[in-house]
Amino acid sequence: MKYLFITLSSIVVAYLVVLVFIYFYQRNLLYHPSENNYQNDEIKFKYEEVNIEVENEIKLKSWLINKDFNKFKTLLIFHGNAGDLSNRIYKLNELNKLEINILLISWRGFSGNKGSPTEQNLYKDAEAAIMWLNKKNVNNNQIILYGESLGTGIAVEMAKKNDFNSIILESPFTSIENSAKIYYPYLPVKYLLKDRYDTISKIKMVESPIMIMHGEKDDVVPFSMGKELFEKANSPKQSYFTPEDDHMMEFNSSLLKNIKDFIEKY
Repeated sequence: MKYLFITLSSIVVAYLVVLVFIYFYQRNLLYHPSENNYQNDEIKFKYEEVNIEVENEIKLKSWLINKDFNKFKTLLIFHGNAGDLSNRIYKLNELNKLEINILLISWRGFSGNKGSPTEQNLYKDAEAAIMWLNKKNVNNNQIILYGESLGTGIAVEMAKKNDFNSIILESPFTSIENSAKIYYPYLPVKYLLKDRYDTISKIKMVESPIMIMHGEKDDVVPFSMGKELFEKANSPKQSYFTPEDDHMMEFNSSLLKNIKDFIEKY
């Protein structure tokens, strides 16, 4: 009995140590600014590097493809939780084929930017990017919010507050809590989480036209999450669900055509 008690006590202590570690280290598990993929893509578009000021020492390194703010709509891209701007070259190469302006921002703590990423901080970054476009006389009704993975939670947060031309979500999740339960089923994630990005509770607040894209082979964010968000989203809405795509969707002619048709519709 004594040894059983000691064993159980050791297990409890070890579990508590894990809880403490996860609580304080969780943002390192969520945000991966140094995880860079897609580094060898050739840039096939003309762009300007701009810095969007958020706070005194926080400026967001961003790429701007400005074709004509007055003539074309502007796609504002909120990227995911990993990598820098160069990781999205393959997307910009294809999106540049459309008659739109594009602003791709990098979050604080990413692409050499100062600061630390948190849910509230990234909301501030997104708001600063929208205000930057507004100051360029680009009104919200000419802005298309584009969220990629983690960026979908930020795009929905922005769209629940204001009306935009439209919103596009690529590989969206319902909430960080729901996602964390998949990876850490043995943890009380509901009580540990600092950053929640509770998209599923906000999607009904979005009144702008919405397009949701998701691959059925996504092994990072379950396809079922994208499908659930689409079912709960308000109309008008459009989906692009594919049986072959994984988390980072292939920017082929089919996907590009669906984006083009959606943009032209609204």
